[in-house]
Amino acid sequence: MEVGLGYSYISQPGTQSNRLGLQGADASFTIGFSRLDLTADVGYAQASNVLGTGQHSSVLTYLAGPVFHHTVHHSIDSYVHVLVGGAKVGGPILTNNGTILLGGWTTGYAWAVGGGVEYWATDSMAIRTGADYLRTSYYDSSLAVRGQNNIRTTASVVFYFGKASRRGRRLAPR
Repeated sequence: MEVGLGYSYISQPGTQSNRLGLQGADASFTIGFSRLDLTADVGYAQASNVLGTGQHSSVLTYLAGPVFHHTVHHSIDSYVHVLVGGAKVGGPILTNNGTILLGGWTTGYAWAVGGGVEYWATDSMAIRTGADYLRTSYYDSSLAVRGQNNIRTTASVVFYFGKASRRGRRLAPR
């Protein structure tokens, strides 16, 4: 089993020409089965004073799915994952006629696909970085709910419990 806690950055569509940079926290819980794991991931990120309104935009994600690990070096692993679940997205909305609606939110299906690397600092702790294509939904300028193309990056400290995971399951024979 492993628990990861860290920082998350989401690049989210803002207006027609700008993207928003949301920052926040990410937490994950993973149960391992050799190189194939199952993980649950919860993240929250927000940006302040969006469109000069004093209001914030936020994204709350709750995702789960399989993770495949591959050992690159004795202290470095790589991984890929496919996560599905939901998201709550909120914030100001700039409409087609230039009006800014201060508060909107929507919940819906979300998914992420991506990967990253982890550096083993000790037998029970690693530093993990990753990047995902994150798909959520929110209102467009015509006030229709549409899919959003987001990029999510994370940096986490991961703690492993139980058997010495690095020696017991991830290292390839020398």
